[in-house]
Amino acid sequence: MTMEVGTVPWTIKGELILNCNCTVFCPCVVSLGDHPPTEGYCQAWSGIRIDEGQYGDIDLSGLNVGLMLEIPGKMARGNWKAAAYIDDRASDEAFEALVHIFSGAAKGTTGLFKMLVSEFLGAERAPVAFDTEGKTRRLTVGKIIQGAVTPIEGKDPDQDVVATNTNYWMGPDITVAKADKGKVRAFGRVWDFDGRSAEICQIDWKGPGR
Repeated sequence: MTMEVGTVPWTIKGELILNCNCTVFCPCVVSLGDHPPTEGYCQAWSGIRIDEGQYGDIDLSGLNVGLMLEIPGKMARGNWKAAAYIDDRASDEAFEALVHIFSGAAKGTTGLFKMLVSEFLGAERAPVAFDTEGKTRRLTVGKIIQGAVTPIEGKDPDQDVVATNTNYWMGPDITVAKADKGKVRAFGRVWDFDGRSAEICQIDWKGPGR
């Protein structure tokens, strides 16, 4: 019997990177969306590397996902626009499962998308590459997203600068980074966020409960 969407147990463990148009580190991490982005609005791309993942009996391990996000003001006020790019190596079942998760329909950690995203621009298959070279993480989604982020250097260059024990929805420990490259060409948007705020986060998401 097929389980209803929103009742299927799922998990994703891996790493997330994000680059937005904020000129300094994203205020949303510590204000939880109560403080507006530095430019008054948010435009962002994100990449997710799934090291281990399940949606019911469907294996999601080894797949990557790219996201495009547009938020008109404070994160917590909603009215987001979002699009998802699903690894073209995904099976039809895995593609459908990842759409459920990243649209918020599967509830759980990403369930807030269902509440905050007013316009889901869609999900499509694309070649999504998430690579790590030294401390730099690179995301390539076809010709749509070309991104690279590197942690900023702290007093001890061997230790990342990390905001720990936060209540941020993505995860409690957010590594402060900066974009070496952040180019997006999608849905009529042409963005270039080179040198802008970026984040790196180890994720351990699940659903349908929190």
